[in-house]
Amino acid sequence: MTTNADIALWRLYALRSGYLLLVVGLGLTVWPGIIHHDRPWTLAGGVAHCMLAAMGALAVLGLRYPLAMLPLLFFEVAWKVIWLLVVALPLLSAHIMDADTAETMNECLLVVVIAAVIPWDHVARNFMLATGDRWR
Repeated sequence: MTTNADIALWRLYALRSGYLLLVVGLGLTVWPGIIHHDRPWTLAGGVAHCMLAAMGALAVLGLRYPLAMLPLLFFEVAWKVIWLLVVALPLLSAHIMDADTAETMNECLLVVVIAAVIPWDHVARNFMLATGDRWR
């Protein structure tokens, strides 16, 4: 298992920059709607806003504990890649993407930044190759 001391300091700061991107981005785009929403949301809209608000709030912990909060970045990468493949790509390939979906696609493409700051060698050693926790 890799410890914090085994990760280069620049990698920890790169991770922190990824968390900071989430904190600032979601803080500016999602949290104002959470605090000052004036009309009821649809079920899907309410779930999405609350989920993203929680992600932004938890990303604050990533600034202090960048390795411990890696699963948050895994979730960020996973949902955006799934959305890009399942929603955006079919619309794009069929040439029927509307402006709102195109805007969301462009925002989701920023996942490249998050994926780039993740120390994948650490992820492989500690999440994929390491012995899992016991079941009993």
